[in-house]
This record gives sequence, structure tokens and C-alpha cells, in this order.
Amino acid sequence: MDNVGIVVDDLVGAIDFFRELGLELEGRAMIEGEWAGRVTGLAGQRVEIAMMRTPDGHSRLELSRFLAPTVVADHRKAPVNALGYLRVMFAVEDIDETIGRLRKRGAELVGDVVRYQDSYRLCYIRGPEGLLIGLAQELN
Repeated sequence: MDNVGIVVDDLVGAIDFFRELGLELEGRAMIEGEWAGRVTGLAGQRVEIAMMRTPDGHSRLELSRFLAPTVVADHRKAPVNALGYLRVMFAVEDIDETIGRLRKRGAELVGDVVRYQDSYRLCYIRGPEGLLIGLAQELN
């Protein structure tokens, strides 16, 4: 897998949030033109993107803000049993410390931090614009 894409309304806020989570900004670009519309099926698209890389360098997150055409649906507040793409989960060293830092950026805990057997501590948070983010801390 090359990357996961998330559409946001506040690109700068989303970049700041995911930087706080430990991702690095690789770059920003404007995507537009006939070729772009042929790929996505959206003629006349203008999209500002930011590509972010995980600290281990193995994964990337593409944040997109559509300037044209207008966004047609909003499923950011969908519950965890909604159909379609739902969330991105990140491995963290210290889940409590990470939640504390992300709360300063507006994150809210969805349920509780739970222990899965003797393997992980897990939780879901709502991040920027209500996006569902999973956090997993491996237990030693």
C-alpha cells in the first residue's frame, strides 16, 4: 500500500494534528488539470494535498482539501459500524501521553482505552473534523 487518503476541510489543522501524532510533512501540492479528472472521474477538480509520512517511513497519509468540485457528502461523524472506509490506526509508544497531546489539538476519546489480552492497549479518538483515528500501544 502506498498511502491512505483523507479529505478534510481544514488542511492546516489536519497537518498540525498528524504532526502531533508523529507524522512528518513530505510536501504539499495543488492537483488539477485534465489528467487529474481522468484519474478520479471528477472533471475540473482542484485539490490541495499534503503528503505525510509515518515515523518509520513505511506508510503515508494523503490529506486532501477539495477546492472544486464542491464536497458532496460528509461521513466524518459516522459510527464505527458504518459501511465503507472508516478509520486509520496508528501504533504509539505511550497511549496515555499521546491522547494527552492530541486532546490539546481537539481530539476526543470515543469510548475507553481498553486492554486486549496481554498484547495491546487500544482506543478510538475523534481527531480533526471528527475523523475517526485508532491508537494501539503494544504491551511488552
